[in-house]
Amino acid sequence: MKIKNPLGMKYNDLILPDNTFVVKMKTPSVIANPAITIANALEHPIDCDPLSVVASKKLEVKRNATACVVVSDNTRPVPYRGEEGILLPIIETLLKVGYQKENILILVATGTHRVMMDDELKKMIDSRIFSMGIKIVNHDCDDDANLVYKGVTSRGTHMYLDKRYVEADLKIATGLVESHFMAGASGGRKAICPGLIGKASTYVFHGPAFMADPNSRDLNLEGNPVHEESLEVASTIGVDFLVNVTLDQNFHVTGIFCGALNTAHLAAVEMIKKTVRTPVPHEADIVITHGGFVGINHYQCAKCGVASLGVLKENGYLVVIANLTDKGNVVGSINYRTTVALLKLQGADGYVRTISSPDWTFIPEQWQVQMWAKVFKKIPMDHMLFYAPQLNTLMWQGLPGVNAALFVGDNPGSDCFSKAVSGAISYIEKKENEKVSDLNIIYIPEGPYVVPYVQGMD
Repeated sequence: MKIKNPLGMKYNDLILPDNTFVVKMKTPSVIANPAITIANALEHPIDCDPLSVVASKKLEVKRNATACVVVSDNTRPVPYRGEEGILLPIIETLLKVGYQKENILILVATGTHRVMMDDELKKMIDSRIFSMGIKIVNHDCDDDANLVYKGVTSRGTHMYLDKRYVEADLKIATGLVESHFMAGASGGRKAICPGLIGKASTYVFHGPAFMADPNSRDLNLEGNPVHEESLEVASTIGVDFLVNVTLDQNFHVTGIFCGALNTAHLAAVEMIKKTVRTPVPHEADIVITHGGFVGINHYQCAKCGVASLGVLKENGYLVVIANLTDKGNVVGSINYRTTVALLKLQGADGYVRTISSPDWTFIPEQWQVQMWAKVFKKIPMDHMLFYAPQLNTLMWQGLPGVNAALFVGDNPGSDCFSKAVSGAISYIEKKENEKVSDLNIIYIPEGPYVVPYVQGMD
């Protein structure tokens, strides 16, 4: 069967065996008139006053009140520009009620990711906001001069937060709500924690105990320590107004959720639960998936790997394709490259034992490698075949799995992904001495954005 390539029109269709089961996610309805819907959501929010009222009350207390609007970085397809853009209406509301443009700051919640470059910001944010002269800056988890200490949470996280947000009179958080493999769902409180925290604040929040907790999983908030810790930090620092969106698989807006931090976020989570969890009839010998929009580097591709575990057989095979567009390093930061190499050398159990040792020095981003360890507790490392045209042979020396570039050749073209997938399937056939027609194959068109499960096994 021919499958539209999920990684861009410039690439050829994928050719999959006829017996492949294609996961079919429920498609939510797209908002017909997003501009009107966004305006209505700002004026009729959930569990709080309209943004115009919330903002005006700050000006009544302080004539030159400052506003900080938190936005996600480019690992999330939040609509910050275009007809469905949520950022310009927020800025226009603030200007209309009397905020001076020099008192409005847009702060990019990079978390522990690298800072965004100017051309990346211009591609992500509405050009009219740049024309207004609104200041846009990146959070930097290593920039101690722009961090302020706000105490310790009930679970022991030392809260270092971006002081530009902490000191702002009006605090607005924006983001996308989608399934998240640690926190249950993205959006809401995650704009603040981990979006605006210092590196030292990750030691408990993303420590091995939280990552290993069975409640730290897709679409689960109840008893999820990652969610609860994130919410405690965000609630301690405060969010005056939340603007979250949900999207369909084509990145069109399906819902706008404005209002109070927790209640508006929970409303969005309830909406995505209706579409994201998707049943399949059987486990798969082979799961074929992709990194999606978020998969700009190998680090982010752990999400599609973990999302496949609900339908992947013990000792089965995972085939991952990704288009790694990160202008930094397409593998990830030095911390990630170091710890993922350790995973490859020690195996899943050995890696988790090492980072759980009291003698281990916590390394930021070890948590993402711990997510890969979940994958390799279910399948051997050589049962994952991974292909991204941007990864060269040298980069592969520290990565787990099999480099499916060996099926593509030296000059990857528009057929590179189709060759990689077809070659991977043939490789598995030979290795298992099985005909492809006798293997259960599942393809996940939405990659990391869907949580498939086997009917009767959930």
